[in-house]
Amino acid sequence: MDEKWLVGADIGGTTIKMAFINQNGEIIYKWEIPTNINEKGKNIPKEMAKSIDQTLSELGQEKQKLIGIGVGAPGPVNLGNGSIDVAVNLGWNNFPLKDLLEMGTSLPVIVDNDANAAAIGEMWKGAGQGSKDLLCITLGTGVGGGIISNGQIVHGINGAGGEIGHITSLVEDGAPCNCGKTGCIETIASATGIVRLAIEELSFTETPSRLRDFYNEHQILSSELVFEVANEGDELANRVIGKVTLYLGLALAHLANGLNPEKIIIGGGVSKAGDALLVPLKEQLTRFAFPRVLQGVELANATLGNDAGIMGGAWLVKKRLLNRNGNTPLYL
Repeated sequence: MDEKWLVGADIGGTTIKMAFINQNGEIIYKWEIPTNINEKGKNIPKEMAKSIDQTLSELGQEKQKLIGIGVGAPGPVNLGNGSIDVAVNLGWNNFPLKDLLEMGTSLPVIVDNDANAAAIGEMWKGAGQGSKDLLCITLGTGVGGGIISNGQIVHGINGAGGEIGHITSLVEDGAPCNCGKTGCIETIASATGIVRLAIEELSFTETPSRLRDFYNEHQILSSELVFEVANEGDELANRVIGKVTLYLGLALAHLANGLNPEKIIIGGGVSKAGDALLVPLKEQLTRFAFPRVLQGVELANATLGNDAGIMGGAWLVKKRLLNRNGNTPLYL
């Protein structure tokens, strides 16, 4: 029997990643297209549909080869109708993504938040493989998160479950966050937050630092550079990393104490720092988490990289559509 494929898609502010994936979680073919944010992103579903058709044609396959499309999208998702409440970077506001993509492809579509999709991908084929209770945190331009309990993503009452980036870490005098609050962990542990902390240290202290040379010469600072000079023993950079891991470790400990997960997976661009991030983060997690919680949890780097979202999207199709049709789902 000719096995049908799952379609996974991950909509980002710059590119849309898509893939055809078999039911065992093996990527058959993956590609990406630019994210067209003109006209408030209204053409994104149409361009995704066109790209899927073109790619099928290039591979010599018919539309009947596909079971459905699972999409990870930025912003809160209305799980009832698959619309996006708001996605500022795309220009979406109450955007009917599911309906428009189904209209353009004639395929069933499942939509979830992009961080949730990444968490699901890591559970299925990444660092969380074999685990049904895990936290997945993505540290990039912002801080995203997905919570999985007994193999199911935690959406909450209105789809806002897993908004880990908006845990308040500084009650007073915190930096403004894009969500409208202040002091969120996103303002500290994201790539932009790390740079902000570094600039504060450079502006309000006289500590010698290689970062100061870049700053004084108006060169671009980055979170990668902060970790690089921290690894060289730079005092100021290590002070910044200390703040980041202190507040992130505290937030993760609170979550772990409430959820008792088997794994905490750290993904996103900042996670590429490896042990320079994980070692001090584990120290702070150990400091704040309940001892019995610590006995059961493993802190690890994500392994799927940019494929996490498309893998999660494919899993949504496998789980929900195949189960609906009477086939055996991945998790019971």
